[in-house]
Order: sequence, then structure tokens, then C-alpha cells
Amino acid sequence: MTLEFRRLSGAALNDAIPAVAALRIAVFRDWPYLYEGDLEYEAEYLAPYAQNPLTVLIGAFEGARLVGASTAMPLTAHADGFASAFVQTDIDVSKVFYCAESVLLPQFRGHGAGHAFFDLREAAARQDGFDTCVFCSVIRPADHSLRPTDYRPLDGFWRARGYRPLPGVVATFNWKDLGAADETPKQLQFWARDL
Repeated sequence: MTLEFRRLSGAALNDAIPAVAALRIAVFRDWPYLYEGDLEYEAEYLAPYAQNPLTVLIGAFEGARLVGASTAMPLTAHADGFASAFVQTDIDVSKVFYCAESVLLPQFRGHGAGHAFFDLREAAARQDGFDTCVFCSVIRPADHSLRPTDYRPLDGFWRARGYRPLPGVVATFNWKDLGAADETPKQLQFWARDL
């Protein structure tokens, strides 16, 4: 299986947003996100990505088909409240690049896409003068009723790439869980690595 990874910008980035939205809805239905997505919400959530000149959108293509995507942007340009999680730290948030989602259809996993997504986002962060890359992982109870018995956390992969959880640096973000009528707050643990 051969995937091609391309950084999309300008019109190509804008054109890819609907496909990224569909990928987010499909992939984030699974544990640990359990996200009940809809295209209207996705359009609103992804709009800032198309508007920020420092946005990174890495597309994973099988031929002409987008089968995965990974995004990043300056932390200060992301959703309200994300940068505020760093208030108690000595980290200069203006120098932090936020690696947001990485979504890949299941049949394409296990072939190096995770590394490619991080490599390309980290390279973009360095190029644009950022000192630190961060991302968030969803915090869910270990005994959650919907946790698959065969679930393997990605902590080992992230640690092997040099990321570490930042103690006490947690953001809150709202979304609707599968089958839920309303959005509820979820806690997200920040991980970081120096570039």
C-alpha cells in the first residue's frame, strides 16, 4: 500500500476542507472520541484553518482520494481556551505550534502515516520559527463502558517521538458524544516536545 503525503495550502487547502470534515466525522466516532459529528459543526470548526496563513494541512492520498489528514496551526490561533491551559507554565505560547487532529481511515493504518504526519507538521513548525509542538489526547475513564477491550493507547508512539504529557496542562472542549442530545465538556491532556 502506497500513500502520498502532501502539504496543502491556498486553494488546495480550501478544497480539501469538506473531505477533512468527513474524515473527522468517520474517524472520531471511534474510541476515545465517541464524537457524534455533523457537517455544519465541522464547517464552523474548520473555518479558522482556511483563514490562517500558518495552518498546516497534510493530506494522505491514495491516488487522487484523500484517505487521511493531519492539521496544525499556532496554538494562539486555535480554539478559545487552549492557550489558557498554559497560564501556570513558563511556556511562551506564542512559540507553540498546535498539532491538532490526525485522522486516517482504518484500512490505511500501520503503514507509517502517523510518523509522516508528525514529521511534516514538526518541519513546518521549525520552518516558521516555533520552539515547541504540542497536541492533546482525550481523557476518558479507564472503566468507560464503551472502551474497547482491545484498545491500545498511542502513548508509546508519542513518547518514542519525544512527546511527554505536561502535568496539569489540560484544556476543556465540548462536543456531542455518540447518541447524546447535547454537547458536554471533555478534558484534553496536552503533550509537548521541544523542537
